[in-house]
Amino acid sequence: MPSEKEKMLAGEPYDPSDPDLVAERERARRLTRRFNDADANDTETRGELLGELFGSVGENVTVEPPFRCDYGYNVRVGDDFFANFDCVFLDVCPIEFGDECMLGPGVHVYAASHSVDPVERTSGTEHGKPVTVGDRAWIGGRAVLNPGVTVGDDAVVASGAVVTRDVPDGVVVGGNPAEIIREV
Repeated sequence: MPSEKEKMLAGEPYDPSDPDLVAERERARRLTRRFNDADANDTETRGELLGELFGSVGENVTVEPPFRCDYGYNVRVGDDFFANFDCVFLDVCPIEFGDECMLGPGVHVYAASHSVDPVERTSGTEHGKPVTVGDRAWIGGRAVLNPGVTVGDDAVVASGAVVTRDVPDGVVVGGNPAEIIREV
């Protein structure tokens, strides 16, 4: 029988109150608290903490505090990644960013979801779908990337946009739900 963590990572319904998952979320909160409290000029300590928190970290990575995530180990960021203040990653499944991605302030990325069926939703189970962001993508401030979406290479997500379906390479999307505005 698969563990709750195995079910979570597979995108299947799982119980988030599982003691192992609770302990892993507490670990992530301790690391993010240390990261958020670290001196802004202490880039070495902040880099080490991101390396301990994230599943993988490229070269020249900047994440401005405060930052929040569920587990951390499901987050992978490429080279030259930049996330501005107040970003939140609900990483019950993989959240992956390519090289040279930029996130504005307050960007939220949700791999976590709940059933639309009210009985299933109130049962306490959750599920997730991976989120992938390609190379050189720019996600504007207060944008939201929903579970299961892929944002293509060279794409731009306008500030405040809510991305509910895949964004092709090389386009600008905006609105709620996000629609293609134009090509880059």
